[in-house]
Amino acid sequence: MLTEKIIKTDPDKRYRRVLSASTLTGDAVRNPMGEDLGRIDDIAIDVPSGRVVYAILSTGGFLGLGDKLFAIPWSVLKVDEDNRCFILDADRITLENAPGYERNNWPDMSDTMWGSEVCGYYHAKPYWEETTNRTWRTGRGA
Repeated sequence: MLTEKIIKTDPDKRYRRVLSASTLTGDAVRNPMGEDLGRIDDIAIDVPSGRVVYAILSTGGFLGLGDKLFAIPWSVLKVDEDNRCFILDADRITLENAPGYERNNWPDMSDTMWGSEVCGYYHAKPYWEETTNRTWRTGRGA
């Protein structure tokens, strides 16, 4: 169920199901122990399907200089609604050893070999292999 991706314990805070990508940029990414792992630098979308497939995590550096970027499969992230951050079940050492890249040398994110390596590292099913059950309502009679 999709709500499993959202951590929300404060019943008085409003539940946000749809957010603009710009509101997510700069959000902190923490692990379940509360350690800061970095910030969301960007969001990668599979254009043909319209699905968000990676959150681009930025670690280190200063004002975007000298930092390392990581494509994190969207499916492994949870949103912490109460603290308005993302949760990634990984420690700093796991992230330090993850496949990453430099800001001026982005990989071809549509390359399935590269994507398989990234998804495998995070134990995620590659987005192109996932199926979604979507029910579209047009408001028209059958």
